[in-house]
Amino acid sequence: MIQSKAIFTTFTETPLRRLEVIDEELIFLVQESPEGGYEARALGHSIFTEADTYEDLKHMVQDAVSCHYEPEQRPRVVRLLPSR
Repeated sequence: MIQSKAIFTTFTETPLRRLEVIDEELIFLVQESPEGGYEARALGHSIFTEADTYEDLKHMVQDAVSCHYEPEQRPRVVRLLPSR
């Protein structure tokens, strides 16, 4: 006959730490829009913006990154990569 023994384990509560991954660089693929102007999509992220001029697009990308990330999590480098 097999005897079973009760096994008790005590778990201590430890605070959960949130793993924060900070991208060093964020790359936007820039295309001319079929409706006119420019579109920019972040590679690997769900960030999209558009503008009438390339200069305006630069500002819109900065605004989109600011909206998407908390200040301490923002990438250090944001690049615009024109598509061909």
